[in-house]
Amino acid sequence: MKIKQYQWGLVLVGIVMGLMLTVQYRSYKEINETPPIARVQALANEIKQKKEERSELQKKVNELREKLDKKATVQSDNTRTDLETFRILAGIKAVKGPGVEVTLNDSEVSLAPGQDPNLYVLHDEDVLKVLNELKAAGAEAIALNGVRLISTSEIRCIGPTILTNKNKRLPAPFSITAIGNPKTLENSLFMKGGVVDQLKIWGIQVDVRKKDNLQISEYTGPTTFEFAKSVQE
Repeated sequence: MKIKQYQWGLVLVGIVMGLMLTVQYRSYKEINETPPIARVQALANEIKQKKEERSELQKKVNELREKLDKKATVQSDNTRTDLETFRILAGIKAVKGPGVEVTLNDSEVSLAPGQDPNLYVLHDEDVLKVLNELKAAGAEAIALNGVRLISTSEIRCIGPTILTNKNKRLPAPFSITAIGNPKTLENSLFMKGGVVDQLKIWGIQVDVRKKDNLQISEYTGPTTFEFAKSVQE
């Protein structure tokens, strides 16, 4: 009799707990299905999705930034190379390299009575002929008596001297330093019937020496432009 009562007690406790769990589950379901709670969960899911999308976009941004940095580095290197080339072309940078040294001096020929002495001395046109030959042969930088010459450098006779770069008066003997292919530069001067042959007719002294390492300083003359203006593209 006592055992049966004990069993009925267990059954009763089980029924009560079942009812409690059922009521609790229904309450939880109703709470979750209410509009405010459902909205919060939907927003939480949306936030999670946006975070994942943001992470993917940030990854793409990092990849694009890395590519851009690499491209900018290459462009920067190219810009520096171009700028260096332009500075050399403009003559505003000291340069060094192989080339030739050309020394020109007046003739030492003893003049016969009645001969014109002007035929046996160096003139600005003689120096200009040598410079033009060197330029035509590919000289990349030229100096006259240590003075850097550029595209606007003039060669003018001022008495016994030559004027260049507006204010540099240079006396003979004249030393021309040219950087380029030494053999090509030398051959351009010694062509048959070329400038050296013409100068030697009058006894003008010409000495050409190939050099492995020459140095030419930068241009130091005026660089003011009054009429030339850059074209705006």
